[in-house]
Amino acid sequence: MSVIQHAEHLATPQSGRLAGDFVARLDHLGTLRFGGEDAEGFLQGQLSCDVAEVSPRSSSYGAYCSAKGRMLASFLLWRDEEGFAMALSRDLAAAVQKQLSKFVLRSKVKVSDASESIVLVGASGAQAERALADAFPDAGAHLRTRDGRLLLALPAAEAAGKLGGLELSDAARWRWLDIRAGLPLITAVTRDQFVPQMANLELIGGVSFEKGCYTGQEIVARTQHLGKVKRRMFLANVAALAQAGDPLHSDDLGDQLGGTVLNAEASPEGGYDLLAVLQITSRERSTVRLKGRDGPVLRFLPLPYAVA
Repeated sequence: MSVIQHAEHLATPQSGRLAGDFVARLDHLGTLRFGGEDAEGFLQGQLSCDVAEVSPRSSSYGAYCSAKGRMLASFLLWRDEEGFAMALSRDLAAAVQKQLSKFVLRSKVKVSDASESIVLVGASGAQAERALADAFPDAGAHLRTRDGRLLLALPAAEAAGKLGGLELSDAARWRWLDIRAGLPLITAVTRDQFVPQMANLELIGGVSFEKGCYTGQEIVARTQHLGKVKRRMFLANVAALAQAGDPLHSDDLGDQLGGTVLNAEASPEGGYDLLAVLQITSRERSTVRLKGRDGPVLRFLPLPYAVA
């Protein structure tokens, strides 16, 4: 079994204990495929990560940005015998495939939406990993998330017959672990709003500042080198229902928008855990509330990596 490792795993043992062992079908994610002899060069000129560094035994987080450097999608990218594959929010897959296809021109590249032909399944915990690996011993891509969970990319025909033999959990548990690990997922309600650094993407290896030009690179590089990252992504809990796109209010900003919820899921500890993009000064000096000046207060939690 070939396991594609993602470098610099972050251990989150407390989150893992709370979530328990489980296997989940990750239908909130879609998959794009990139085939053809020019696929690597094409993607290198479109994505924020260093595609040349993605080997058959590695993967990379990254972003596809607009010309203004705003993220149109975030993803996990890997390489296999067919070329490259990208896991991203399912509600963005068709639009990203269409947009990227516009730039193929004469390159020998085929961009296809494989969301219906590839099933993504995740396992958290040693027992769940063994059960999933035993059910699919010959599966193509075995990926590792940054915090060490197992993710399999399976042909839909193969998955249909074997997943029925496993006890599947709700994918919300997987999404909650992503939140606790500080792994952002851009969705349809948050697309085209944030440069990668606002979602800490460079802190998890999703941005290369050495590889050269790609769409949006000038803005992303300027933001980094001039030190103008005034907004960052933070982990918090709130005692109320929260969802992606919800506005945040910071007492220090008056009636201005204080921030935005990027991702949110119910926490086994109570309330909702969320990834919030907001002013660094608001996080440090102010009270931040969900949805308005009278909304519930966010209680900030430590991320498993340092935020500058």
